Amino acid sequence: MRTFYSFTVILGLSFFVFSFNKIENKNHTYKASNHVTVYNNQNDVDKISNDFFKRYSDLKKYKSDVMSLYKTRTLGTIWFDEDEISEFGSVLYEKAKKTNDLVIPYQKEIDQLFSSSSDKSTLSQTDADMLLSSLYVLYTKKSNADKKRIAYDAMLKDFLNYSTIEETATVDADAKVEYDQYYKLQDVLKKYKRLEKSSKWKPIVPAETPYKDLRPDAVSNTIAQVRTRLYLLGDLKTDSKSDVYDRELMDAVMKYKVRNGFKPNYILAEEHINEMNVPLEDKVASLKLNMERCREISASIAASDEYVLVNVPSYELIYVKDGKVQLTSPVFVGAPLTKTTIFNGEIDRIVFSPYWTVPQSIVQNELRSKIASDPNYLAEKNMEMINGQVRQKPGPDNSLGLVKFMFPNKEDIYMHDTPSKTLFDFEKRTFSHGCINVKMAKELAVAMLKDYPEWTQAKIDKAMAGKVENSFKLSKKVPIYITYFTTLVNDKGEVGFFQDVYEKDTAPNGESLPENAIVNQ
Repeated sequence: MRTFYSFTVILGLSFFVFSFNKIENKNHTYKASNHVTVYNNQNDVDKISNDFFKRYSDLKKYKSDVMSLYKTRTLGTIWFDEDEISEFGSVLYEKAKKTNDLVIPYQKEIDQLFSSSSDKSTLSQTDADMLLSSLYVLYTKKSNADKKRIAYDAMLKDFLNYSTIEETATVDADAKVEYDQYYKLQDVLKKYKRLEKSSKWKPIVPAETPYKDLRPDAVSNTIAQVRTRLYLLGDLKTDSKSDVYDRELMDAVMKYKVRNGFKPNYILAEEHINEMNVPLEDKVASLKLNMERCREISASIAASDEYVLVNVPSYELIYVKDGKVQLTSPVFVGAPLTKTTIFNGEIDRIVFSPYWTVPQSIVQNELRSKIASDPNYLAEKNMEMINGQVRQKPGPDNSLGLVKFMFPNKEDIYMHDTPSKTLFDFEKRTFSHGCINVKMAKELAVAMLKDYPEWTQAKIDKAMAGKVENSFKLSKKVPIYITYFTTLVNDKGEVGFFQDVYEKDTAPNGESLPENAIVNQ
């Protein structure tokens, strides 16, 4: 669907191009990982479970029921998607909270797992997962009217299905969603469901085999089919049926590409035809799923007169103030192995001419041999050794660029400028080690400091050109929302479908979402 760039090629780029800021910290609540830790040795499983129920003794009577859920997983997590609690974990939590007379041991610890405040949980992922499994057993016991023996593991298979989320959404269908993107997606959903029921939507069958890129002035039956498709999608006002790639179609192709995150040019490649041929039922399912994600956005976003929103799949940042979008900027985000974490925070500092302290893992794995073989290596890279740590001095070639934006979080990620502006020309922009690299970082700093008269344009320019780090603490913290929407509607009512870069849109068994997933419409 998008151009794929080899991870090997990316590793070959100069190390200072990227941000290496997702530093492993053993005290973090959930350590980022690219695989689930699985304990195959039964002795390990017994040791972990015994330790857990010793510490959470009020749950000990449920031990056999809880451990039955893990018998085919050997303690692989149930309620996590990589290092984040999955949507099923959130649904379980909401369902349990709404169950009358359900007494939940360790309620405080469970609440902290879902807290959006700074009072975050410090539980290990294993403890958190087993607490949620215990909650599942308690919830199932309470909600199951049949007094017969409950097969918890069998019932769990039914719970871990998107119909569970659909059921939750149906129950809450009348509840107002604070994030207005929900209603924009809902309007688009109605249009796509009408298209789904009509007979007008037909697959585009390329006239040439093998397929050859189509450019302006080309003449082909494929062009006529693309024209009809873009008319149905609203990118063209009329369908002339012409098979000539003319000016009218060029404008429509550009509109289609921009709203869907493709490189803005007039070339119609095979990947664009494939994207246009994605079945409507898949588009409908994506719209429904992203509507449900809108429910998870903090209600505070509606009340905020100022905030930054970064959407990972569209590689885009927007800065909103006084209810209006003040700035939009391309970004690049964490690679699949070092994903950018999806969470809310508050920007409390802007740092000009920042130092970049190189993580020890990078020093050990990449720099140590270079420093040993070349005594001038650090100086050539504008680096220095301070108290046993390597850091890059401020300057235009610094990996963090000229400015960074800090929002305290356990993953130690932040937003920053970058000297590698050419990376923003890529369609798939997953290059960093977790931090968010902002193309228009300077413009964002200027916009955010408009209410601080002492920060004139001249002062900002001087601070960015400095040789010493200059940190400014904001008197009013700015909320930041890092989101994962694979479908979004812009202010013009145009919908965009973006690449599922972290594969969060697929069901647990790896299959595409069913047509009726998530919400009724």
